Amino acid sequence: MDTISRHLDEDASATLERLDQSLVDLSKNIDVFYSLFCGAAIFMMQCGFAMLCAGSVRQKNVKNIMLKNLLDACGGALGYYAVGFGVAYEGGTFLGTSGGRFFLIDYDNYIDFFFQFTFAATAATIVAGTVAERCKMVAYLCYSLMLTGFVYPVVVHAIWNSAGFLSAFNESPFRGVGMIDFAGSGVVHMTGGATALIAAIVLGPRIGRFYDEDGNPLDKPGEFAPHSVSLQVLGTFILWFGWYGFNPGSTLLISVPGYGDVAALAAVTTTLAAAAGAVSSMFFDTLLGFLSEGEAEYDLTMAMNGCLGGLVGITAGCSTVEPWAAIIIGLIAGVVYVLASKLLVKLKIDDAVDAIPVHFFNGMWGCIATGLFASRRFVTMTYGETYSPGLFYGDGNLLLCEICGILFIIAWVAVIMGPFFIALNALGMFRVDPIEEKVGLDISHHKGAAYDLTGPAEGDVAELAEKRATAHGKSGFEDSA
Repeated sequence: MDTISRHLDEDASATLERLDQSLVDLSKNIDVFYSLFCGAAIFMMQCGFAMLCAGSVRQKNVKNIMLKNLLDACGGALGYYAVGFGVAYEGGTFLGTSGGRFFLIDYDNYIDFFFQFTFAATAATIVAGTVAERCKMVAYLCYSLMLTGFVYPVVVHAIWNSAGFLSAFNESPFRGVGMIDFAGSGVVHMTGGATALIAAIVLGPRIGRFYDEDGNPLDKPGEFAPHSVSLQVLGTFILWFGWYGFNPGSTLLISVPGYGDVAALAAVTTTLAAAAGAVSSMFFDTLLGFLSEGEAEYDLTMAMNGCLGGLVGITAGCSTVEPWAAIIIGLIAGVVYVLASKLLVKLKIDDAVDAIPVHFFNGMWGCIATGLFASRRFVTMTYGETYSPGLFYGDGNLLLCEICGILFIIAWVAVIMGPFFIALNALGMFRVDPIEEKVGLDISHHKGAAYDLTGPAEGDVAELAEKRATAHGKSGFEDSA
């Protein structure tokens, strides 16, 4: 009897061990699938950027901007695989210098690489729209690799790597809290936006935007109408969808108790900020137009970019602010976008798709908003009890860390990308020839226009009209045709 009982106990123990292992494996696989799905949603944002940029440029440059968006993903994957991933997440005070993440030589957490690559590719894509319609392809490839392989990873290392000097995950975080940037208002969007700003300044405006062909200032900035509003709207909605991978997915795991609550909060705040940004941007622009022109007009572009500005603005604090605070952040983000867009025009900085106001200025606002609105209960839920809330909850340390992070990103990008773009320009590798710009980059660089608008031969139309008139006793077809 004792023997039977002992065997039963052993069988039960073995069964429980197998069950425990199965649960561990299941949890791990759920986390992998979660990151895979969220990463795929983020990668889908490449399509959103492509549609938005293609709709925003003139018809003669559609092929060029679409190819650049495609190459962002390609260059981002190769650059981040070779160097960027290791620089970002290996050990070191300022950057990773050695380890298995370089070329994935000795690192088999492949889902980690895939998810982080999608963020790197997003940072690179931001620049594409700003320099559209006048940037050489070789320059684009150079700075895309530079950004994803070195500039962006150093920012990631400083803020998201546990060894980073600004990281909230550091054992001894700066000011006792470090910089909270949950999904990348600063790390991703400010880095890409600052790069775009420097590129636009060095590259100069498109012909006819602020100056004529001889370099004389225009009395009024030239307006280049987007060639497809439909593509712009489609791109905006795809980007909004992708943000549900971007923000909630930044939990990285979903099986850990409490992480689902963080992801759910991020989804809600993301939604509210986007909606508030679109509304505030459109109506604020309408108000300015009414005060200056006496006419109330509603600009679709303002609504779309205001929505994107709200999404950028909530990205840093999506897991740490109350839903009502997300609405305020979005409302202010819409106003920030409008004012920043008009500031660029005033300074004669040409941004073909207004990526700088959306990503750089609202990236800054997102970091500052986190330092103001991060609530104690949600900071504790996401990061732990030792972390400080925002200024409006009685602690200014977090806001100070956010401002330091903003200054670091601006300084780092300016120091590296400023000389880089100046060198490209000095070597004649940055800007296309004026005649190529006027003709359009599709014809001058990509073997023809994006759309075949060739109609039927006039002789064939006349012959068809004559045939139908003869057959049916009618003579009006030719005139109507």
